[in-house]
Order: sequence, then structure tokens, then C-alpha cells
Amino acid sequence: MAQSQQHENPKLDPNPGSNTQKDPDDWVSGDEPMTGAQASYLTTLSEEAHEDPPPENLSKAEASKRIDALKEKLGR
Repeated sequence: MAQSQQHENPKLDPNPGSNTQKDPDDWVSGDEPMTGAQASYLTTLSEEAHEDPPPENLSKAEASKRIDALKEKLGR
């Protein structure tokens, strides 16, 4: 197989791409309820940012967006 036709091995890439870069609005499971881990992390971030805890009925996509916003607010 010619060099240009070989597939790259992401495990050997020093700067691998990330599947976390996909917009939460495009997630197949984005409408499902947020996970326990998301709820826990959101609660922690909300406390640190002195904000109200998240509502319990957030979707995975909504939770992800709030996590990103709180991390940015907290400088993470």
C-alpha cells in the first residue's frame, strides 16, 4: 500500500482529534436525560460559580452546554 493510501493510526498521533468537539445539538443521544456524571459535575460547577443548581430535567445536550459555559466562567 502506498504511503499516501495508508490510514493514520490515531493512537500514534501526538495531537489526536477529539470526539468531544461535536456540537451537542448534533448528538444522536442529545435529547436523552443528562447522565448522573453530568448532573454531579454540573452541581459542583454551579456551587463553585455561586449559581443555582441545574434543573433535574436537562437533556444531555443542554447539560453539556451548561458545563461548557460554567467552565468558561470559572476559567477552566
